[in-house]
Order: sequence, then C-alpha cells, then structure tokens
Amino acid sequence: MKNLFKVLSISFLFLISCESQENDWINLFDGESLDGWEIKIAGYELNNNYKNTFGIGNGTIKVAYDLYDSFDKEFGHIFYTKRKFKNYHLKLDYKFYGEHIRNESWSFKNSGVMLHSEHPSQMFIDQGFPVSIEAQFLGGSGEGERPTLNMCSPGTEVDINGKQATLHCVNSKSKTYHKDDWVSVDLIVYSDSIVHHVIGKDTVISYSNLKYGGGYLTDNFLDMIGKPAKEGYISLQSEGHPIEFKNIMIKEILD
Repeated sequence: MKNLFKVLSISFLFLISCESQENDWINLFDGESLDGWEIKIAGYELNNNYKNTFGIGNGTIKVAYDLYDSFDKEFGHIFYTKRKFKNYHLKLDYKFYGEHIRNESWSFKNSGVMLHSEHPSQMFIDQGFPVSIEAQFLGGSGEGERPTLNMCSPGTEVDINGKQATLHCVNSKSKTYHKDDWVSVDLIVYSDSIVHHVIGKDTVISYSNLKYGGGYLTDNFLDMIGKPAKEGYISLQSEGHPIEFKNIMIKEILD
C-alpha cells in the first residue's frame, strides 16, 4: 500500500508539472456573477440566499454575515451544478476575514470545499451538509497549531494509510496560517481511488477507497452504504466565519 501511494503521488506531481496548457483549465467562477452556481442553506429552500450569505466581492465569491444577528444552524453551501466531476485537479484560493459570528470555537476560521458532493436539489431542507468529502479550511488564532486542508467525511468513509479512518475529521500535516492572507490549495482527485490535498509543492494529506457510509449519511443514501463514491459536484461552505474564494479552476484528468 505504501508503494502504491508513492507511485500515485509521483504520478500526480508529474501531472501538475505537465499542466502547461491554460486552455485545459475550466474557470468555475467568472469573477462577476454566480452563473452556474446554486445555493442551499440549512432550513431554507434551494436557492434561497438567506440574508445574502453568498455574494460577489472583488472578483471573489464572498461569504458574509453582515445581516445576521446570530448564527445557529444556518450551515450553507454554494454548488457548481453545471456538471459532475470524477477525475480532476481542482485549485482555488481562500481567505478568511472579519469577525467570527458563531459561538462555538470549532467554527472559528472554519470553512471548506466539498468534493464528490450530492446535488443540492436532493438535500433535505434542514440538512446541514451535503453527502460529500470535505477539504476543510482552518485558520489560526495567533497561538498554537491548527493545520488546514484537513479531511472531513459527511456521509462518507475513507482509508488513510491503508486503514479506514475512524474520525470524522482527520488533520493534515500542513503548517498553521494565522494571518488572514490568501492561501492557494490544490485537490487532486482520482474518482474513488485516491485524493491528494496539496499546498505549494507539499502533499499534506492523502486518502483512498472513498465510499458512502458513516455519520451524516441521509436516508437518500441508505442503499449506497459501502458503495464507492466515484463522482459528484463541487461546493463551497459557509459555516459561521466570513471567507472569500477566488481563482476556482478545474482540469479534468483522463481515465
């Protein structure tokens, strides 16, 4: 298994080095509109952008809580729904900003991008998270360690180092980003086989054998337990701390 991970890691690094044709990249966000994107906030119908949670910044998708008095369970996601993706290289930049609105400390500077996500139209009205794999973004408070680009698994299960992960979220080996600067990340996804989370040239976590199961699995997926999670949509998260996303681009990897 270790040799397999090594070979695949070398393969994906070679892939990145060979990605020189910019016309192979697809811009998922045009910097000016939310064309192609749909919104689902827990407790509200599809595309009810409750209190303007999602909007356009200066060339960014912006998550803001200016109209909120408090944040309880209004977990939100904005989905790129023009098509599903299976084997791909996704890259984007994110930046936390502003004040934390939710009381729980775990949601301080906490957001993410969901991979292999279900379509928002099939989510239940009060469902907080789509069934998916989350590449979790965390920021530091100025003290202590708090890695980013971790793996969380709402309604899914994965293997890490050849064994099924027993925790819902598993930390990466990234450094902590205490300042509210832009962070550039890459996600390399080979269907249900293996996923790499990358910052710069460092692979900070890898996991394999993606399948449905575990916590947060909804009734829509009960007949899928144990089956591979091969493809899905991409979504960005709102979880109680203002954040911006930009340069959201994807390149398909051939089977």
